[in-house]
Amino acid sequence: MCTISYNIEIVRGLDFFIVENLRTARRFIAGLKIEKVIDDIHFEELSEQTTQEMVEDIIKVIIARGSDCGLLSEAGLPCVADPGGALVRAAHRHGIEVVPLVGASSLMLALMASGANGQKFAFNGYLPIKQPARDKAIANFQKRLATEGQTQIFIETPYRNDALLRDFVRILPNETFMTVAVGLNSTEQKVLSRPISQWKRELPTIGKTPAIFILG
Repeated sequence: MCTISYNIEIVRGLDFFIVENLRTARRFIAGLKIEKVIDDIHFEELSEQTTQEMVEDIIKVIIARGSDCGLLSEAGLPCVADPGGALVRAAHRHGIEVVPLVGASSLMLALMASGANGQKFAFNGYLPIKQPARDKAIANFQKRLATEGQTQIFIETPYRNDALLRDFVRILPNETFMTVAVGLNSTEQKVLSRPISQWKRELPTIGKTPAIFILG
């Protein structure tokens, strides 16, 4: 069984990392008290702006170095609502072994804390920004919840959290249960789970703290 301490030992043994943000990644790795000079570690950056051609260039570096490398996410898990999927797919195409390591996932933490159906759920990412597509999408996901019993999970760009919360409360039936998990794994952590009828009476301000929204 992999543990956090096991993961740290793996990271300490690597000298090549693929990261979203070089500055924060260097700070994180230095904080692990590795027995390496941070400037001797090789970094490649991978973000939402990374093209497929750039992914192939990173793969060439991995092959040329012939050593293990780590893929780090800024928050959450690489490839799960985060960059990395194209790189992992390319690694498989080139016969490079991929080893996932356990880490905190705000999606799974929110689902665990929601009391919603954990046997049948869907992560839907971001809803459309513009109307009427946004309202239509919310209504369709509510229908899926009602007819299939499938829990629906969403994320939003933090500065739009409160707008999304208001849209959910405006559109969803009073009996629908909604969970909002805010700032998970931080000192600001809060998980609120209640029917829409109660959300209408007590509508908080989430602000720009990262949040997960769950219907079910």
